[in-house]
Amino acid sequence: MATTRAALTDSDIRMLVKGATPDERALAAHKLCRSIDRSVLTDEEREVAHDILRVMAADAAELVRRAMAVTLKNSTALPPDVANRLARDVESVSLPIISFSPVFTDTDLAEIVKVGGPLRQMAVAKRPKLSSKITTLLVEQGGEDVVATVCANDNARFSEVTLQKALDRFSKSEQVLQAVAYRSALPLAVTERLIDMVGEQLRDHILTSHAVSPERTMELILGATERATIDLVDQAGRTADPKAFVAHLNKMGRLSPSLILRALAHGHMTFFEWAVAELAGVPHHRTWLMIHDAGPLGLKAICERAGLPSRLYSAFRAGVDAFHGLEFDGRAHDRERFQEHMIQRFLTSSHIASREDSEYLLERMDRSASKRRAQSA
Repeated sequence: MATTRAALTDSDIRMLVKGATPDERALAAHKLCRSIDRSVLTDEEREVAHDILRVMAADAAELVRRAMAVTLKNSTALPPDVANRLARDVESVSLPIISFSPVFTDTDLAEIVKVGGPLRQMAVAKRPKLSSKITTLLVEQGGEDVVATVCANDNARFSEVTLQKALDRFSKSEQVLQAVAYRSALPLAVTERLIDMVGEQLRDHILTSHAVSPERTMELILGATERATIDLVDQAGRTADPKAFVAHLNKMGRLSPSLILRALAHGHMTFFEWAVAELAGVPHHRTWLMIHDAGPLGLKAICERAGLPSRLYSAFRAGVDAFHGLEFDGRAHDRERFQEHMIQRFLTSSHIASREDSEYLLERMDRSASKRRAQSA
């Protein structure tokens, strides 16, 4: 084996086989494994290398086998039969190989999941890549920690059925629910089911990070008694799909001038733009230009096209101007202060909205200021 021998002395080879201590043999094993991993071998040299690796895998000293496992855990040079032998070894040897080795097939990994126990299942769950076949097995057979770990692994592929099964098995597990909620992509049905299973903080993350149907969003805002305090105006600023959201509000007859005004008063400019575009029947990009870049007549023209009451134009003008003139300053509670300034601009407008809207805005100002004072105390 000329290539390998070029990196090792005869003394190294003898030390691997006949070294007096495990430390000596482990050092020789590490050098040989590194050489095998880095060398370009002929077929004949590769056969010799594999035979040497099999000798190492049978060494009585755990230290030698561990040196081999750690050195070759990411290597494609490890023969599959040796990898599977190491996977059945003690945990200090098996876990590095199970966690990373690219030579395992799905059949190999399935066997590890079925008979390997919780620690080996956990090692599989953390692998840098997993097929839907293996994630299904882990969800069916793993404990709570294993299922939470694999659900949190965004490089693991999941079918919708498997994600639903994870929710079935661990419907009360905050750990599993959070892991599923924070996946980078979720099927719509899983997202909407999750919303009913999690707390308010996770629910907000789901609503802003995953697709939720406008109908379901409306149910969440208006239907559930435990969330009756959620304000439709605040939801307008949190929705992940403002176009669909405003379209549904319009279909339900809830995209009112008052709602649009209140949303703008809270700085939800994106919602305001999409709402006006929806009512005007004008593409969003053209609406955006008329609101922000078309001079003093652009906003008035698009509001008229949208059928918004002329009495509200001054309030909309004040809101857009305030949005452009005020910036977040990076200090604590800057969002609340920003909204207060927006509302003050509305209230000083000469043609502010109805008394009901004015009272609403004043109430929200008082509530925001009180909350900030309490948090600062």
